[in-house]
Amino acid sequence: MSTLTYPEVGATRLGPLPRGYHHLHHSTRVGRGAADFAAAGAAITEWRMHRASGARLEASARRPAPGGSVRVSLGLGPLRFTAPCEVIWTAYEEEGRTGFGYGTLAGHPERGEECFVVDLAEDGTVWFTVLAFSRPASWYARLAGPLVPVVQHWYARRLGRTLRRIVAAG
Repeated sequence: MSTLTYPEVGATRLGPLPRGYHHLHHSTRVGRGAADFAAAGAAITEWRMHRASGARLEASARRPAPGGSVRVSLGLGPLRFTAPCEVIWTAYEEEGRTGFGYGTLAGHPERGEECFVVDLAEDGTVWFTVLAFSRPASWYARLAGPLVPVVQHWYARRLGRTLRRIVAAG
């Protein structure tokens, strides 16, 4: 079994986000109604959203499940960063909410947790949310300093745009 690199396991699901970390909270409207909610949830939990955003992804299972491993890789050519993670929790059973959270493993440039969920609001709006807490774990993440949160927010926005396109395509 792998070892997570932070002690606050599950905080993206239960809250509050722990102190001493950079916090990311980004929400994007991706659709409206039950069909859009189902399409968005499937895209998140079948890894299509990540792959369609340009990330390389290797997962131990077709869908996220607690204890499953995920390796996300971003970059171009030799400038590629790989981020090994473990799925911490899933939200398949919750009405009006679908998604999962994963935590960092050794070799990840950051330490912390991130979740990707889609919620169906009472008014029928479908919202995609990325919620994360992290701090540098590698020398290059520490060296990048204030650029890391900028890149994380850029990637969260990119995921939201990607998911909106997937949902719109049906």
